[in-house]
Amino acid sequence: MPSVSLRSAPDVPGSRLVSLGSSQPAHVIAASELGRPFGRDGDWITRRTGIAELRRTRSADEALEHARRAATTALHAARMSPEDIDLLLVATCSLGDRVSTSARLAAAVAPQAAAMDINAACSGFSYALDTADTLIRTGSARRVLIVGVEWMSGMLDPDDLGSSIIFGDGAGAAVVLGAPEPTDIGIWPAETGSDGTGAQLIHAEPAGTGFRLQMSGSEVFRWAVSIVPDLIRGACARAGITTRDIEVLALHQANLRMIDAISTQLDLDSGVHVLTDIVGSGNTSAASIPIALSKWCAENTPSGAIALLAGFGAGLTFSAQAVRLPGNPLPPPG
Repeated sequence: MPSVSLRSAPDVPGSRLVSLGSSQPAHVIAASELGRPFGRDGDWITRRTGIAELRRTRSADEALEHARRAATTALHAARMSPEDIDLLLVATCSLGDRVSTSARLAAAVAPQAAAMDINAACSGFSYALDTADTLIRTGSARRVLIVGVEWMSGMLDPDDLGSSIIFGDGAGAAVVLGAPEPTDIGIWPAETGSDGTGAQLIHAEPAGTGFRLQMSGSEVFRWAVSIVPDLIRGACARAGITTRDIEVLALHQANLRMIDAISTQLDLDSGVHVLTDIVGSGNTSAASIPIALSKWCAENTPSGAIALLAGFGAGLTFSAQAVRLPGNPLPPPG
């Protein structure tokens, strides 16, 4: 009988997160500049959102270049080459004008890989991570590169205070491999869902040749604060842990007040690290969790630490999972 390939008969019980990477624009916009068109000062913006500054690109092509850089960094940290990857997943809600963002990116970072776009908005990275884990468990993939990339500034209405002061651009990436032994498993099943009855709370309307983002900020705030704590508890239950076991809490970086309101509802250990990259990056939608994680891991020694990731946003969609973090990444390639 012919030998059976991994793709039809998996020999791994699960998957693990082995590296992270991120890339953000050099162009920085301070809170004071964000508020100026609306007669608001920087302190007002920071009090309302937690944002001190954010970063934006000038075009979708620049955003895609940040995706390439983030992916290259993650591959380098994993000590892998582009040819090693057999599946590329790209989470984005702002580069949808392309027939396939993932295929275009694959040409640069994973030329032999299958490629797929995932649009779950701000939950996109968590959905992509769950997809990678599932495909590895079933044998349909072995080495997966995930990229969350957004050009949110390309969708903004400059006259809309609620959205124009919040969103930034950038990309984050992760490499996911199979776990050969049950003790190696580092990604646990996700708790996911959606509520389409709230789709109009965050939506994009046609405008010229593109779209303009519309958001009901206060309603979204109330929805997220009411649903995400239970989402996190559900993800912990699926991983066989409690909220006291969480060492790093990586929520979607939507708003600092929202992060505070959610985290205070959880029974977290006093030593937990609650990531607050929103302060310097703004809300980068599907890119926010991998950017925040990548930057935190680069400054710490988190190997084996349990992180709880939770994405939530337009759709309305939500997804959360527990993971074990990799060690410090290698320096970005020159």
